Amino acid sequence: MKISRNPNTIHPPVAPYVHQIEMTGPTRWLTLSGQLGMEVDGTVPENPLEQMKLALENIKRNLEAAEMEVTDLTKLVFYLVGEFEANQRRKLISDFLGDHLPCTTMVYVVALAAPVFKVEIDAWACKEEK
Repeated sequence: MKISRNPNTIHPPVAPYVHQIEMTGPTRWLTLSGQLGMEVDGTVPENPLEQMKLALENIKRNLEAAEMEVTDLTKLVFYLVGEFEANQRRKLISDFLGDHLPCTTMVYVVALAAPVFKVEIDAWACKEEK
């Protein structure tokens, strides 16, 4: 069972996320390598927001391959290079997550694996065994 909490002994979340998720009972975990904004054919759009959208789509495809859904995500870590328009970034993430609130971290970095990449997203998911 997934139990989400925002303890009242610390500040409330500053964005749509939850401070902690506790897993109990038998579960199946999925850990993804950092997902890039890259198409299946290897092309990478120049626009960082398009890269973010693709990286999120790649997370969803990975979840589907493991018979999981976006609601099984427990943690997302965003690594971003350069400027991202905050409202557009938030909308992309909100559209992807819907009402689901995983734990999240957002880090601005100087560079990723190659200069073309402006977004990389780590993801963890957990599904209760039935």
